[in-house]
Amino acid sequence: MKRFVVGFLLAVLAISTFAVTFLTIATGGTAGVYYPLGAAMADIWTRNLKNVNASAQSTGASVANVNLLKNKEVDVIFVQNDVVYYAYAGIELFKDQPFKGLRGLATLYPETIQIVALADKGINSVYDLKGKRVAVGAAGSGTEVNARHILLAAGITYNDIKVQYLSFAEAAENLKNENIDAAFVTAGHPTAAIIDVSAVKKITIVPVDEKIVQILQKNYPFYTKIIIPANTYKGVDKDVETVAVKAMLAVREDLPADLVYEMLKTLYANQKRLIEAHAKGEMILPETGKEGMSIPLHPGAEKFFAEMGI
Repeated sequence: MKRFVVGFLLAVLAISTFAVTFLTIATGGTAGVYYPLGAAMADIWTRNLKNVNASAQSTGASVANVNLLKNKEVDVIFVQNDVVYYAYAGIELFKDQPFKGLRGLATLYPETIQIVALADKGINSVYDLKGKRVAVGAAGSGTEVNARHILLAAGITYNDIKVQYLSFAEAAENLKNENIDAAFVTAGHPTAAIIDVSAVKKITIVPVDEKIVQILQKNYPFYTKIIIPANTYKGVDKDVETVAVKAMLAVREDLPADLVYEMLKTLYANQKRLIEAHAKGEMILPETGKEGMSIPLHPGAEKFFAEMGI
């Protein structure tokens, strides 16, 4: 009997010692910035956190990710700070469906709203998009929200354009084949999808003028001005003024605080791996990890940033 009890206790100890926590990270399309960074984060957490197995999943990005998190299909999400606020408050696309269990992990870097157009289509301003074939982002993505906001600020509705709901990769392919005239891409620049197009087609990056910016900021304070430097993309030899939101990571409030703390600690300690995955990794720093945070922080994140004096 004693032998049985000892064996049973050893078995229980073995199970508890080697129990694995699976973390699924919802990212975005494979041609954007979320996916390579998410894959790097999965690698960091799997290698550095005991009994953690993390993986990155390609998704429709921000809006889709919130729903995946709410349905407990994923554990960590990449999301725009504007979209996550709408979800927490139950407004915009999440009208009357607030997700109060959302918690912030960290903000990452500015996400630039880039309007890329084929150079020979005569699209030199947002207003010129009227009547054109325009990719507004994947259905259920933060990019689509941004596209709608910017177009409305310019007095343009989806009835005024030929709307295409396409991911970054799909938009790039359709631009190369001239099936569309322009596309909205919300991602840290430079973006792989746009680089891909500029390698084979002459492109322009459409500026967002001051009048549109003022209307946007009045209605949606998350938008900030940003400049895409000249020569970021082949053939675009002038600075382009546009707007940006902030990329961030969010989790559910029920994720253990000690795990969240260790996730942030190892994430920032392995910044080199993030930079290897994408140039935006250089901007993922603890000192900026709370900038633009639009929802309550997770207690584990609060502890980490407090210890860092942030």
